[in-house]
Amino acid sequence: MQQNQLSLADTLGLGFMTFAFFLGAGNLIFPPLAGLMSGEAMPMAMMGFMLTAVGLPLLTLFAVAKGNGTIMSLLPPVVAITVTAAIFIIIGPAFAAPRTSLVAYEIGYKPFFADANATSQALYTGAFFVVAMVLSLYPGRLLDTVGKILTPVMIILLMILSTSVMFYDGADALPASGNFAEGAFVAGVLEGYNTMDALASVVFGALIIDVLRKKQITDLNQQNRYLVIAAVIAAIGLAGVYLPLFVLGSQAAELAPNAENGGQILSAYVSSAFGGPGLVMLAAVVTLACLTTAVGLISACSDFFSETFKRLEYKPLVVLFSVVCAVIANVGLTQLIAISVPILVSVYPVAVALVIVTLLRDRFADPVTAHRVVFAFALCYGLIDGMKAAGLDMSFVQRLSDVSMGWVIPTAIVVFVFTLLKQKPQS
Repeated sequence: MQQNQLSLADTLGLGFMTFAFFLGAGNLIFPPLAGLMSGEAMPMAMMGFMLTAVGLPLLTLFAVAKGNGTIMSLLPPVVAITVTAAIFIIIGPAFAAPRTSLVAYEIGYKPFFADANATSQALYTGAFFVVAMVLSLYPGRLLDTVGKILTPVMIILLMILSTSVMFYDGADALPASGNFAEGAFVAGVLEGYNTMDALASVVFGALIIDVLRKKQITDLNQQNRYLVIAAVIAAIGLAGVYLPLFVLGSQAAELAPNAENGGQILSAYVSSAFGGPGLVMLAAVVTLACLTTAVGLISACSDFFSETFKRLEYKPLVVLFSVVCAVIANVGLTQLIAISVPILVSVYPVAVALVIVTLLRDRFADPVTAHRVVFAFALCYGLIDGMKAAGLDMSFVQRLSDVSMGWVIPTAIVVFVFTLLKQKPQS
């Protein structure tokens, strides 16, 4: 029987859609600041950042493909639901969704109004999430149209930005500062966590497979092949965004010397290079991008919890999550990022471990036990790193915990041990 196949245009469209899923607030604000802080050590910092902000989401989508839509099928159902719920909360109302309004405020409001303060931020974020709530409650053609127009415009804008950075002759890079001075590569790895794209990949992979099913691609091997292709296209796109933004940040010492976040660096550069019209275009596109991202996150979270817990209804959840997002947003962008770090440092080891054991499960004699033991180890050590990132004294696990990578060796050892346990020969 002949299998359904996607045309070349549909395959590329799937890849660009996957890239659009990832392209959000964090992708624009973290690379410039990391470039500024890493300074002369920018190449090492960028390598670390690319590892977790490009490589890890790519591997996660590969693992989702191998796991036929999930990387948690071999965990106990209660654990799988708990981990999935935690991921939805993190990429939804706790951190990623509130961050969208703050990036929109940073780029779409502050460059134009000198009176930016806590009150204006509260009013802006409140209005932002009222609009997001309405669109989430009553999604229609407007959102689809904005999305179809927005993604090409955003890509064109980023291409113009990337090209202009190649000809930008900024200040010389400064010596690395902060965590980047202690170890640029590891600091870049941890900075890549902040994009939350590896966590989002767990959700996006399932969404992409659902899109393929609607395209009548029902064969599992075909679904997996197209998901891998889409993942590669998205990874290339993300790398193409991060590279010029890192370079821009490393040259921004005079352009934005007191920048607290990447949004300030990006606005300062666009204002300098393109003047008022460029700043207006950047503000409009970033604001719309952040709004559609917020709507997508609020809708996805509400849909997940209403489907998982049948007593909860979609529309009340949309209202609840929108209000929570508006409240959390008013801690400020810099503060929100700082608060999110311990959580991400705790959760990312679990995500990485699940990706690894899913990709290697054919090498395990007992894949179920391997999944659960590796998960437990990664969770324990991830929590230790998270508590250290939160400022608690974790000197009893001093060495790798000093750089929030204490989970790596124990988890790798457990994975290696399970690969040594050979399959019993069939009688």
